[in-house]
Amino acid sequence: MIQQSFIFLEKVGRKKEQKIFQQAKNWQQFLNKDKIKGIATKKKFQYDRQIQEAQKSLKEEKPEYFVNRLPKKEMWRLYNYFKEDCCFLDIEVDSKGQIIIVGISNDYSTKTFVAGINLDKNSIQKELQKYKIIITFNGGAFDLPKLRKQLQLRLTQPHIDLKPLCVNLGLKGGLKEIERILQLKRPQNLQGSPVSLWKAFHASGDKEYLDLLIQYNNEDCENLRAIINKVYGELSKFYQ
Repeated sequence: MIQQSFIFLEKVGRKKEQKIFQQAKNWQQFLNKDKIKGIATKKKFQYDRQIQEAQKSLKEEKPEYFVNRLPKKEMWRLYNYFKEDCCFLDIEVDSKGQIIIVGISNDYSTKTFVAGINLDKNSIQKELQKYKIIITFNGGAFDLPKLRKQLQLRLTQPHIDLKPLCVNLGLKGGLKEIERILQLKRPQNLQGSPVSLWKAFHASGDKEYLDLLIQYNNEDCENLRAIINKVYGELSKFYQ
């Protein structure tokens, strides 16, 4: 999808992108044309250079090129190209808003960092550096600001926030509601409140509550994969 996108070009919005798309379906077609209707020759030359820079960034697997070029709500366009190098991130907080769990998942496993055990800035930073794109649900407003403020994490990768994308597709509500709409079932014992589980763990010292909390967070992370696949498929239809 990213190679069919022109919205990262200077002063190109959705309407102008659609006009370009009617004449060139992808970057290479754009470069092969001497003229694009509605774009001056000098501007076309400038866009050619920007597209060539974008091609180079993809070849070198450097999606950070697009961080300040693609609008935040359009970062989803990078997903299919970098899907093997994405991570799905979700945090849990206590009743005071302090981070107690950080879950980071890929296609094969989920790593969990727990307050008082292994929730360490350097360990989490090292884990995140393995990935080229971070995917969350409402992470732009919640998860990432907390990670930056409380753990001083440096997050430079492109970030795909699924919540606004779901809203654009008419899928409204929190993560659990979206799971219900998309028929993503989770075990009944993982329906509770993370805050309550954390309180119960500290009150009783019973590791079973902590294990349930970790499983709850793992389920959150792993279900993000199914949601991005659904969202990406639906949004891509507009460019076929």
